[in-house]
Amino acid sequence: MLDAHTRSGGTAPAPPRATATELAAAVPVGAAAVRLGFAARCARLLFSPWARFSLLVALLAGAVAAVLLFEPQRLLAHGWPPQLGGVAAALIFAVAYGVITVAFVPRPLLNLAAGALFGSELGIAAAIGGSVIGAGLAFGLGRFLGQDALRPLLRGKFLKTVDGQFSRHGFRSMLAVRLFPGVPFWAANYCASVSRMGWLPFLLATALGSLPNTAAYVVAGARASTPTSPVFLIAMAAIAVPGLAGAVVAWRKRHHLRG
Repeated sequence: MLDAHTRSGGTAPAPPRATATELAAAVPVGAAAVRLGFAARCARLLFSPWARFSLLVALLAGAVAAVLLFEPQRLLAHGWPPQLGGVAAALIFAVAYGVITVAFVPRPLLNLAAGALFGSELGIAAAIGGSVIGAGLAFGLGRFLGQDALRPLLRGKFLKTVDGQFSRHGFRSMLAVRLFPGVPFWAANYCASVSRMGWLPFLLATALGSLPNTAAYVVAGARASTPTSPVFLIAMAAIAVPGLAGAVVAWRKRHHLRG
């Protein structure tokens, strides 16, 4: 009868309405979806390249503020605990060395302190270990927090050339940078982290390239009590001559570019 009534122009029966129980069950599902979507958007924002780069800047600023406030380099240079000695003390020194170099503490001061505290042989080992630790920490921070944000900015010819050298010839490029005394340690670390240089070439080149200059400072620190000794004078020459040569090379390159 209903079918006939419908065919004859009658009104079709209304669809069944959702019950109150069904409506109550549907509301939490919709709210949960909204919350999940909001959480996903927040996660994308927090892990976006510029958010991570902002975190890197904040971490470095905090590290620099802590170094300026507490001056841990003075502890390494002058106030080393007397109960610590030998290889264990050198290991602790190397770790502390690496951590505070991330905050831009000058390495020459730490290298002199390594020589004064541990002598030439153990001091060189501690200083090179600290250099590699500090370089690795800076490289990791720059790679994971800054690379994605900064790589799109490498548009200039000079920046692209430097990035290409680091990315294609990582070991020899970083070795040259470490041997050249005019490039700041921290600048090389963060520039390399933005490139596509691998971890192993970076760390190996850092260890080998930092050895001559680091050894000269450590030996000078170990022999500082006898400034007229031949070893001290040789160490000072090993510090001064590469620095002078680097200044001459930089001046000639600048003169060539102006010409």
